[in-house]
Amino acid sequence: MKPYLLITFTLFSLLFAACGKKNDVHLGSKTEAQDEEQPLKGDSTIYGLACEGCTDSVVVLLPQDGSDPVTYNIIAAKRNGKVLGKMKVGDWIGVVLDQHNKRVARLVVDLDELQGIWCYVVMPQLRDSANIEITDSVRNIYFIPREYGFWLKRQWNAQSVGYVSEQTSLEDASPVTYPRLLFYTNWRIWNGKLIVISGDIKMNKDNSNYTIVNPRNDTCDIDYLGNDSLVLSSDGESRSYYRKDNVRDINVKARRIAEQLRQKALAETTK
Repeated sequence: MKPYLLITFTLFSLLFAACGKKNDVHLGSKTEAQDEEQPLKGDSTIYGLACEGCTDSVVVLLPQDGSDPVTYNIIAAKRNGKVLGKMKVGDWIGVVLDQHNKRVARLVVDLDELQGIWCYVVMPQLRDSANIEITDSVRNIYFIPREYGFWLKRQWNAQSVGYVSEQTSLEDASPVTYPRLLFYTNWRIWNGKLIVISGDIKMNKDNSNYTIVNPRNDTCDIDYLGNDSLVLSSDGESRSYYRKDNVRDINVKARRIAEQLRQKALAETTK
């Protein structure tokens, strides 16, 4: 296997510690998970497009089946902080109804606004085996914050973000270690909750291809959704995310430091 492929698949996994609770929601096949017309088993969310007439008290939804628009009362949802995102005409939205009144929305989420690149900052930890004095110079070299996160795309696809290319030997020799990254593949909505699907990479025998094994479904409540910020919670813990416009802008400083360390290591080996 080529070295750069080994590095990529060794390090290319991604995170979601705050939403780490596994669940038994049935996600079906990969094809089903990417089919916008096929809801998850047990999902009561109504999907459609936001129509003209949406206000602070009502949302007007054009159902996916093309039937007439339906108006739902969102006064209580708004008061409870369950209108997530700022609906614009034509946005793809999801509505969860009150079980006692099918014209009242308990939760509304703007799915178009939910899509995008969401990141948060992680810091490394000193390895247990590290035997160094933590001076300011050492801290400036190794204790570099990184941005982790995920990219929620159309058709329920997801991608991990936060990868920093490093030589494996340099990473093993580093006195610090970063949190493990998960490899995200898909996302879904289930009764107004966000499900992010990840797994592990398994290479085939000749290392020419890979499959995703050990699938994991992380379910989170969407506590807040704004233009540039997202708050998710699970098991009593919450995490705030900020939006990024470009994947190339993520971990610029971390990649620069990694390259400096690589060049330094190469120089020392050629002495």
